[in-house]
Amino acid sequence: MKAIRTMVRLLNNPHNQAMLQETVARLDPKDNSEIAISSSLHHLRPGSRVNLELQSNIMATQSILYSTLPIRDLDVFFMEAGDNQSPLVLLLHGFPELSYSWRRVMLPLANQGYHVVAPDTRGYGRTVNRNNPGWITYDDDLWQFRLTNLVHDVVALALALGHKSVAAVVGHDFGSAIAGCCALVRPDFFKSVVLMSAPFPAPPTLPFDIRSQTSPQDPSPFSQFALLDGFLASVDPPRKHYTAYFSTRAANEDIHRPPQGLRNFLRAYFHMKSADWEGNDPRPLRNATEMPIMPNYYIMPLHETMAQVVEREAPSPEEIALNQWLTDSELSVFVQEFERTGFQGGLNRYRVMRDPRFVEELSLFAGKKIEIPAMFISGKKDWGVYQSPGAAQKMQISICTKMEEEDFVLVDGAGHWVQQEQAEKVVEHLSRFLKKVRTSC
Repeated sequence: MKAIRTMVRLLNNPHNQAMLQETVARLDPKDNSEIAISSSLHHLRPGSRVNLELQSNIMATQSILYSTLPIRDLDVFFMEAGDNQSPLVLLLHGFPELSYSWRRVMLPLANQGYHVVAPDTRGYGRTVNRNNPGWITYDDDLWQFRLTNLVHDVVALALALGHKSVAAVVGHDFGSAIAGCCALVRPDFFKSVVLMSAPFPAPPTLPFDIRSQTSPQDPSPFSQFALLDGFLASVDPPRKHYTAYFSTRAANEDIHRPPQGLRNFLRAYFHMKSADWEGNDPRPLRNATEMPIMPNYYIMPLHETMAQVVEREAPSPEEIALNQWLTDSELSVFVQEFERTGFQGGLNRYRVMRDPRFVEELSLFAGKKIEIPAMFISGKKDWGVYQSPGAAQKMQISICTKMEEEDFVLVDGAGHWVQQEQAEKVVEHLSRFLKKVRTSC
């Protein structure tokens, strides 16, 4: 292994130096460009700027910076790497995650000539609403969490960083929905899109040629959710969709203050949706009647909480010790942040998915397709690819008009958290795609 010297330097706020003493740079011997940041980084004062420099005799210095910027009604926390004059790659996390979820891919991408930025998105982590900086509650107005507003946040962030376009917007889990909507509504601004772990659905349709119909059409996702909820409640044993549970008033308290403790809950939740859990054997579903075969974290027992579901499948101490993609110190970042903020900011997005007011707004884009270069990446052990029957195939064939066959990628050895579980492979696929797009422009 090449000798590597890691330096940690604090800029602009000397009071934070003590907090950085525990910051560690953990380097993968197979990839000298990788750096992981300890939990202390995520607990520096918002507005400060941290420079983590990685040097070796085989690569140029690169840095991961922590910053905040006032953007619209938010103070947006973000991590960035690379030259800010280089093409911009935006990384959007999902639920229950943070900008920190991208820690393993940022420097490798920056080393290839990109300005890489990963924000805590609206409702998460250190990003706060200046008009309502306190605890996000169930009774807060959902308007700010609608999908088009989240796209507005992303465009505003890119512009605030000094970019007139985005080379690639990359979204994982719920971030995939944001990234897909970015590509759908602003193809002039976003030059390519990478969707991860959650296929992007077509915009909701509007009734067509209603004069020839003998009965009214109701094609909205809201009506489909209602039908699905009724079906799942009728099976034996009765079940419920996880989005229905996450939309309830009780969900935040259930998972923020679970009986097993927040740390154990998050450890089990991340474990159960990863390739480490032997119960994950995903496959395409023919239709919604097959959905009950999915694991309980997607199709839940009707009267159970998510904390109860994952507790039964919690990893053993031996499994935790073997986990290299989410070490105890890395898990602490998520635990400490969600302990401080709760989960309601993220949960509100599930409520928006099921609210007909916001479904109606998206129907403005009925029939529109994603017409910029597109890629999909997920883990082979991720049920998220198939949780909506037919969605992955439809995305590949008809929604994304420029998604080539080689750019629909299922990664070995990964479940839902693919960019954490198999960071090197994700970087490899992203790099190939970005190079292809860059060459074609």
